[in-house]
Amino acid sequence: MYKSPSHTRPALPISIGPHVPDAAVDYAREKIGHALDYASEPVLLARVRLTAHADPAVENPIVAQANVNMGGRAVRVQVTAATALEAVDLLQTRLRSRLQRLSRHWEAVRGGRPVRGPHEWRHGDLPAARPPYFQRPAELREVVRRKSFALATETCDEAAFDMELMDYEFHLFTESGSHVDSVLYRNGDTGYRLAQVDPRPRAVTSGTTPITISLSPAPVLSTETAIERLELAGWPFVFFCDRDLNRGCVLYHRYDGHYGLITPIT
Repeated sequence: MYKSPSHTRPALPISIGPHVPDAAVDYAREKIGHALDYASEPVLLARVRLTAHADPAVENPIVAQANVNMGGRAVRVQVTAATALEAVDLLQTRLRSRLQRLSRHWEAVRGGRPVRGPHEWRHGDLPAARPPYFQRPAELREVVRRKSFALATETCDEAAFDMELMDYEFHLFTESGSHVDSVLYRNGDTGYRLAQVDPRPRAVTSGTTPITISLSPAPVLSTETAIERLELAGWPFVFFCDRDLNRGCVLYHRYDGHYGLITPIT
């Protein structure tokens, strides 16, 4: 266990949505509280959210998410399950694994030892269980969430590590060697694939993370045509160069069946 005796647990707010039993609150507070004991740095903030799909046809209707700030570093974990208590159990296991991974990373950096690549599996690691998005009729789907932020400039190794800690399907960033807006995403079970607005594979900073690089430039689209492409292709997200911003953006399926849009701050 990584917890220092000087570390104390922060207040752990638990929010629940409709169709989630009240009993899940105390259960989540106890279980996730124990998972936070594996943090090697002070936990500055932690919160848990439990929501449920209203559609009874959804196989795993409970979505559980934990957001933790450990020593200034954000960690996000999300799982789905058939019941609220099962979701909390899965969330506890995944969060503990994430905190241990971040602890090993920091210890390796401090000690000058090689850091295990984020793609490597260890016994006890849970495979990512991605919540399927709600099959909302296409004519009812809207862009309900727009996030705009300054893209981090980092290597593919750093982007992969951040993506794993945040439990994301993809990570939008500026690749440090080529200085090009890029998206990194999982390529099967063995590595990652990098797509860029203007591919410059020779300039991409090499690292230990196994990646393949797409040689096709990101399509130049409006948000409306990006939605059309997303629906026609059946992909979880579309990476494109916004026609007006001239920057790399990502349109993706949200779990509620609507769309989310990520754009850089220009």
